[in-house]
Amino acid sequence: MTTISTAFRERAASLQPQLVAMRRELHRFPELSNEEYETTSRIRAWLTEAGIRLLDLDLPTGVLAEVKGARPGPTILLRADIDALPVNEETGLPYTSQIPGKMHACGHDFHTVSMIGATKLLQELAGELDGTVRILFQPAEELAVGARAAIEAGVLEGVTAVFGMHNKPELPVGTIGIRTGPLMASVDRFEIDVFGKGGHAGIPDAAVDPIVVSSAIVGALQTLVSRGVSPHHSAVVSVCKLQSGSTWNVIPDSGVLEGTVRTFQPEARSAIPERMKRIVESVAEGYGAQARLHWTAMLPAVNNDGRMAAIMRAAAAAQGLQVTDAIPTMGGEDFALYQERVPGCFIWMGTGGTEQWHHPKFTLNEDALAISASYFAETAAQALKSVG
Repeated sequence: MTTISTAFRERAASLQPQLVAMRRELHRFPELSNEEYETTSRIRAWLTEAGIRLLDLDLPTGVLAEVKGARPGPTILLRADIDALPVNEETGLPYTSQIPGKMHACGHDFHTVSMIGATKLLQELAGELDGTVRILFQPAEELAVGARAAIEAGVLEGVTAVFGMHNKPELPVGTIGIRTGPLMASVDRFEIDVFGKGGHAGIPDAAVDPIVVSSAIVGALQTLVSRGVSPHHSAVVSVCKLQSGSTWNVIPDSGVLEGTVRTFQPEARSAIPERMKRIVESVAEGYGAQARLHWTAMLPAVNNDGRMAAIMRAAAAAQGLQVTDAIPTMGGEDFALYQERVPGCFIWMGTGGTEQWHHPKFTLNEDALAISASYFAETAAQALKSVG
């Protein structure tokens, strides 16, 4: 792979100014999940201008492109996400968001432009490829609905393997974080309705206070991980909303709690809802109240296939990049839905930023753009030779 690896690096370096300009344009005009109409138009225009074939994608937003090699072979998928967040930017950069209350605070503009760069490199060197590379610019990752919609639209038809990334601010530029096995947690949501009996704040004995009951439920749920999940497993239970009452001197009738559960292990994920239900109902009953748990299963864990991880490690070596063992996070990613259907690998791309994802002062080092583009072109070329 030495010749093509060198060509990817050299051509990616020449693309760097163009990639920076694209990324800054997307950054100035962020769009939220399932509203990425102008983003979609820009991506289509840039790819069409480069002579890249676009496939039909029966979705309101998002783009599916394809590069066919000179010889037959497998089909692999590269995936980038394109949506922004409802965050008011505070970076003070000259290309700061022009849309109040919206920002690319998770770096999806970086992901998008990196994959545009990889697509251009693959198109230029298509004569060296054995098979087909499909590139998906996916909408609505932040709502965890985009991957499911893309799968239903047929993006995985005929695909043998899938590869993706997320920028990682704490990793320096030129470093890739790779891990076999779980990398990002499953994501589930819960809502708990608490029903008490309202009354006068000065006569609490005549009421059943749902605020007290809700607080007790929050405390009891903290034992779920320490006593309800195997010490060999990892899990997080976070109550992120507790809402009850409307004034200072009235005990309300009801309350609502909402939160999320994260874990890496399927067996822990499947066991938690029933255990949570028992805790919620029994605590409420002990206070003379009632409570009802509503559970919404959202995403499985991102779980990297060992063979696909080896391909990405080899691609990093061919590109002269530093590889570190990726540290798992309890954050979630709908890339996991692709991995339920085909083997794949999701990596951290070092971007040397100043703040974590979703922060209003989130930034990244744009020097990583050409590196990322070259790396994913390399990954695609090596995967086509390895998975056929």
